[in-house]
Amino acid sequence: MTETAFIHRFEPAGDAGSPPLLLLHGTGGDENDLLGLGQMISPGSALLSPRGRVLEHGMPRFFRRLAEGVFDEDDVRRRANELGDFVAEARQRYGLAAPIAVGFSNGANIAAALLLLQPDVLAGAILLRAMVPLSDPPKAALGGKPVLLLSGQADPIVPASNSARLAALLSDAGARVDHKVLPAGHQLSQADVTLSRDWISKADAKAA
Repeated sequence: MTETAFIHRFEPAGDAGSPPLLLLHGTGGDENDLLGLGQMISPGSALLSPRGRVLEHGMPRFFRRLAEGVFDEDDVRRRANELGDFVAEARQRYGLAAPIAVGFSNGANIAAALLLLQPDVLAGAILLRAMVPLSDPPKAALGGKPVLLLSGQADPIVPASNSARLAALLSDAGARVDHKVLPAGHQLSQADVTLSRDWISKADAKAA
């Protein structure tokens, strides 16, 4: 196991034309959590699903936080770069194109950080209930990468102003951001699945 190694699950593609997905779970989840979601939103995609390497009261996460909604930003940067290295190794090992990240909550936040810190690692991202990961992000050039940001109107964890700021931050960095606010809380709804599936099929058609 190298320093960048993550415990992970890999499901090979059933359809070579479908984009690979990098599945990033929320706090307390693991490498099995989002496999079902990945299969629902992009049947046939290769699925790469790592487990976060930080433990908070025994619950896996992708980076440390100081309190709810208050991130250890040095750790965010370090862990995002580790994740980027893992994705590069996994792409070589499994013969994958750059994946689309599908992240929920803590997983969405590390995906947003990865977009800003290592723009070349991801082909795009679906960010479910994401927050701004870095208060002073680097100048990233996202060159039209597609990003779907789905927020919950009644989310007790992510203020509407924060998700709007993240959408603006990614747009300013050159991403093509589609930001939708759903009548939902922090948990995922059927609308998240439907919108993600439609968005991936359109993003995939554009890539082809």
